[in-house]
Amino acid sequence: MHRLYWKIFLSFWVALILFAGATIFATSQFLDRLRQEQQITSPFERFRSYAADGQRIAQRDGVDGLRKWMATLDRTEIVPLFLVDRDGRDLLNRPVPERLAERLAREANRPPRFPGPEPRRIMISLPDGTEYRMVPDFQAVTLGRVLRRPRVIALPLVFAAVVSGLVCLLLARYLTAPIGRLRRATETYAAGDLNPRVAPTLGSRKDEIADLARAFDHMAQRLQGLMSSQRQLLSDVSHELRSPLARLQVALGLARQRADGRATAEFDRIERETELLNDLIGQLLSLSRLESGVMKPEREPVDIGEILSAVAADADFEARANNRRVEVDQVAPTVIQGDAALLHSAIENIVRNAVRYTAENTTVRLSLDRGGDRVKGLTIRIRDYGPGVPADMLPRLFEPFVRVDDARERSRGGYGLGLAIAQKAIRLHGGEVTARNEPDGGLSVVITLPGSA
Repeated sequence: MHRLYWKIFLSFWVALILFAGATIFATSQFLDRLRQEQQITSPFERFRSYAADGQRIAQRDGVDGLRKWMATLDRTEIVPLFLVDRDGRDLLNRPVPERLAERLAREANRPPRFPGPEPRRIMISLPDGTEYRMVPDFQAVTLGRVLRRPRVIALPLVFAAVVSGLVCLLLARYLTAPIGRLRRATETYAAGDLNPRVAPTLGSRKDEIADLARAFDHMAQRLQGLMSSQRQLLSDVSHELRSPLARLQVALGLARQRADGRATAEFDRIERETELLNDLIGQLLSLSRLESGVMKPEREPVDIGEILSAVAADADFEARANNRRVEVDQVAPTVIQGDAALLHSAIENIVRNAVRYTAENTTVRLSLDRGGDRVKGLTIRIRDYGPGVPADMLPRLFEPFVRVDDARERSRGGYGLGLAIAQKAIRLHGGEVTARNEPDGGLSVVITLPGSA
């Protein structure tokens, strides 16, 4: 029975059989008890037997013993029994139903048909002469009272409900535990880590969920292989392009010398495009090293405040030429463990991207917020005043080669790699980088780093 379908079917079937069997057993036991009692005596004779027991207890233990015995009898007897004195008060201080009180009043005012006590009146006398009349209230018998009073029904039903609930609980846990593992693996894959596998954690399980886990692992393995191939291809192509590019630059220099000042504009254009191509190859190599794990961050004390100030100073010098500014809020020295060069490059990529898109005569602002006693970490915020990013593009902003506007990116010299490289570098330090549009316009990029990155 390896199929999940049959496990669910048989588990629920067994639980229902157990519950139905316990209900039938409890009901039959109760009916047998009633039948045995009614075969021996009529209800009225049974009440007379109760009265005889009560009379013996009253003579021996007095009113307190009679009250205790009556309370016990009320918990087991289906038909409510009242012990009423001459004033119409019940011994257990229960409210006497109005219809019952009216009937007792009519009988008290009716003259006796025979001398002595009425033959169908059941009386109990105390040693001090106080008399109580036992009065059954047949109209007060309800299904709830039947189910509550006889323990022979209540206990088996409770036991059956507990057993059935336990079976369903184990079944639910059996079904949801591997699904929870699949969910956690999915979240890990979404974060970029395709290494976890689910099927080995399920042991020898053989059902639809195990099949799904194996298919899930196969998918992750295929995706991991494809991504590795893509990264390797980028790395190989970038390395292979470096050599002909270097030869092209050498040939360009020789051509300038031989042209003797002719075609200078054309040579300048070739040189600019060559530099752009060289920069693109450099970024591809950096991204490839970060994704493959070849580039490992150093672990040394790094002052983040000093890095922010240096990046802001360099970016501001270039931004002034385009009527823009870069400023950093005053920050105190904030030292963490990390790679200074890698962090500097990541923050610089984000700041230069902000300078590229902020509006003229605006200022890109950098700020650093250190966590309090309860938050061990820091937050870096880079805020520009540009057009922002469409909401549907925000989750993809840090993916390689993703451009919000292809034409605009090319005109401004972007390849869609700077933010991807920055994200990889920040994640290598155990941090995260996100972006959001500001209500009054512009984009904010937020970098969070652990206090001991």
